[in-house]
Amino acid sequence: MKVLLIKEVPGLGTPGEVVEVRDGYARNYLFPKKLAVPPAPHELSRYAKLKARYEAEISDRRAKAQALAQKLQDVEFVFTRRVHDQKKLYAAVRAHDLAQAIAERFGEEIPVDHIKLEPIHEVGVYPVEIQLYEGIKATVRVRVEPAA
Repeated sequence: MKVLLIKEVPGLGTPGEVVEVRDGYARNYLFPKKLAVPPAPHELSRYAKLKARYEAEISDRRAKAQALAQKLQDVEFVFTRRVHDQKKLYAAVRAHDLAQAIAERFGEEIPVDHIKLEPIHEVGVYPVEIQLYEGIKATVRVRVEPAA
């Protein structure tokens, strides 16, 4: 069955697209949740504007992500933590800490799950990859130093 998507459905399509799905999926999931409608001619013209607006929004998101990637590339964030046994930290540096540091320094909120950082338990310098948008990544350095 062909359906016209009203909202973005991950793995299926974007608003304004006509896609082929199974009948049951359309009737039991897409239509009740108001994610799609049958592709009648008046609906197609109505959602053509929605598609144009959505594409402009996606383009804007991509441009903002690209600009943020330029700002973040090769930036170093320094964290000081109390240590024991020379290099082991009492409190690990986590993705949440890095997200908070980025928000304070650049004013940009980055979801914690977009930061590829395993908890850091030792003093040192670590490269961290941040997924900003589809295909747009930035690599920052995290330096962990012992507190005096």
